[in-house]
Amino acid sequence: MTILSTGVSRRSFLRQTAVLGLAAGAASSLRLPAFAQSDLPDIQSILDKISVKDYVREDYRKLYSMSDEPLWDPAKDWIRTVDWEQVRSEQAGKTVRFAVGAADQESAAEGLKPFEQLSGIKVELVPIPDDSFYDKAVSEFISGNASFDALQFFSPWLGDFAGPGFLYDDLGAFVEKWKLPLDDFYDTYRLNYGYFGGKLVGIPFDCDIQMVHLRKSIMEKILGGPIDRASSVPTYDELIRITAEANKLGGGVSGVGLMAARGFWATYTWEHIAAQAGLKLFDDQWNPQLTSDAGMKAMDIIMALQKNAIEGVSGAGWGENRAAWLGGQVAANISWQDSGTQAMRPDQSKIVDDFVTIYEPRISGGVFAPPNIAGSTSCVAATAQNPEGAFLMLAFLTTSSIMAMNEANANGVAPGYRSVLANERLRAVSQPAKVWADSLEHAWCAPRLPGMFEMEQALGNEINRAVTGQISAKEALENGQSAWKSIMEKNGFSGGNGPVAYADVAPGMYVGGGKALPF
Repeated sequence: MTILSTGVSRRSFLRQTAVLGLAAGAASSLRLPAFAQSDLPDIQSILDKISVKDYVREDYRKLYSMSDEPLWDPAKDWIRTVDWEQVRSEQAGKTVRFAVGAADQESAAEGLKPFEQLSGIKVELVPIPDDSFYDKAVSEFISGNASFDALQFFSPWLGDFAGPGFLYDDLGAFVEKWKLPLDDFYDTYRLNYGYFGGKLVGIPFDCDIQMVHLRKSIMEKILGGPIDRASSVPTYDELIRITAEANKLGGGVSGVGLMAARGFWATYTWEHIAAQAGLKLFDDQWNPQLTSDAGMKAMDIIMALQKNAIEGVSGAGWGENRAAWLGGQVAANISWQDSGTQAMRPDQSKIVDDFVTIYEPRISGGVFAPPNIAGSTSCVAATAQNPEGAFLMLAFLTTSSIMAMNEANANGVAPGYRSVLANERLRAVSQPAKVWADSLEHAWCAPRLPGMFEMEQALGNEINRAVTGQISAKEALENGQSAWKSIMEKNGFSGGNGPVAYADVAPGMYVGGGKALPF
């Protein structure tokens, strides 16, 4: 999850640890130096410096006795397989304008130096305040004269940008020409962060999944022995039971951390749990299914869990949840995968070596559907003056080696590549990686529709009202469903039709159908 309309950013909490955690934005430009092809340095010497030794924090390398061996598969790492001489011959001396969050302007400029040296492309950074990205980007697109060629943004906005035709929709031609290993991305990211209406409009960037994490010192006493990632907490009923037991222990530790704040935070918790009950957000006529049995089951579980939750759960978004978990204030946590990676780092966490990330608890009659929620994607503007150069820059920023080293730095910018999460050296510095990788083969994801973020905001407001006792759980979903229908109608959904065909979206909503479980 990256920059949101509220100004909340995982990276904004952790900017000092970022390698290439670039945010999104737009306005006045910062010019980086241009290169003529004859001025460019040796390609291999630049690639050699994009390494564990030069990119991963020294204290983390010492902590894990990391060698300079790659945390990725060099054969799948695009920057090491693309023909940079050809790139230079076609692009050297050209310009790409890249929208970035104003707070990340300096780190973005530093991170893009190797790309400029490899490609000969001059990058002009176009910064805007992080909390106004959506509105400013949309207004620039509507004007027909966007000040940027490329941008990275919160992936639930993809439909809002792609639906009206704001994004360049022929990236597939560049993928084929420059041999980007798109198939190395897990299907859930490739389909949901990349495609709209059957056309490739983006490259996945920050690839999230929500998971369940347990404190060993507390939960092993309740469970009567070491935690098995698959079998110790097989159901949400069992999670409710053990968090209730943990909540009784006191000592400044509550049973569970979860996000139930107004807006999308509460919706994400509901979607996470409802997915395990078999939730389908829409039928094939685009009718919302929030009040289905799966939706109600999730509300019942949320209402039970919140009784065991840390004080202030109704105001908890990601920042509050992260602080409570890493500060040792909860015995279990429902959050993103980086709650596991960051908990390993002594400078970020008080619970190092005292936690484990487990496979998603199940719900009777449901499915194993770990939720791919939030994340961000990298796109080229439909009005780009140099769309091919913009694509090459985004491919560089999302390449597997850089994303693997982001994970090693625990900066919250998550890799979505099979070849990275399967790497044993990467797994040694990212405790969730094995369960995370297995889970992605069964991932659930909300479709990236026009208006989807607005819809998730509206539903979360209603769920929050239920958590705070203002309305019933059933009323929350009924109110949310009514709001969704109104928002969808405003965005062109009517009579089973809409700005995107259901058949184009359906494959990405759940990728686990018919697959054997990983445990």
